Amino acid sequence: MSDTRSTGSDGSAPPDPPGRVEALWVKRARGGPMDPADAVTLHEGRGIEGNADQGGWRQVTVIEAEVFEALADRLGPDVSPAMRRANVLVRGIRLEECRGRILHLGKCRIEMRGETRPCHQMDEQLPGLREALDPGWGGGAFGRVLDGGEIAVGDPTRWGDSRAAGS
Repeated sequence: MSDTRSTGSDGSAPPDPPGRVEALWVKRARGGPMDPADAVTLHEGRGIEGNADQGGWRQVTVIEAEVFEALADRLGPDVSPAMRRANVLVRGIRLEECRGRILHLGKCRIEMRGETRPCHQMDEQLPGLREALDPGWGGGAFGRVLDGGEIAVGDPTRWGDSRAAGS
């Protein structure tokens, strides 16, 4: 059976279609509320300005809009992406097995470091949410900021090189 996917002019696979930033949140304190934002500033090697998680291994957390749309069908209309307590909600970007890939959010670059495993706080938000988010990286992914700047709701997202240049 032949592969019917189109290829670029050089014979390479076509690039993934772009996604977009759907929502943003800033966590003021560990365990504290998630504040919605229209735009946030990312700092290289630190994370989101004003966010409780600065520096370290997990600087930015990302979740998929499509996961929460499917969960609403399963758990009911009360399920909301804000319950996941992540910083960035994207549409059109699959996060499963993204470790080591570079995610472009607007002009910023994030090196994705691993899966964000759902924790007990998910069930405090909605019983059954932790288990529902567990398969297929449904709880999202986390990464470190390679190139900072401002990102805003509506900004394009896409996968870039599979490794961090200069790191």
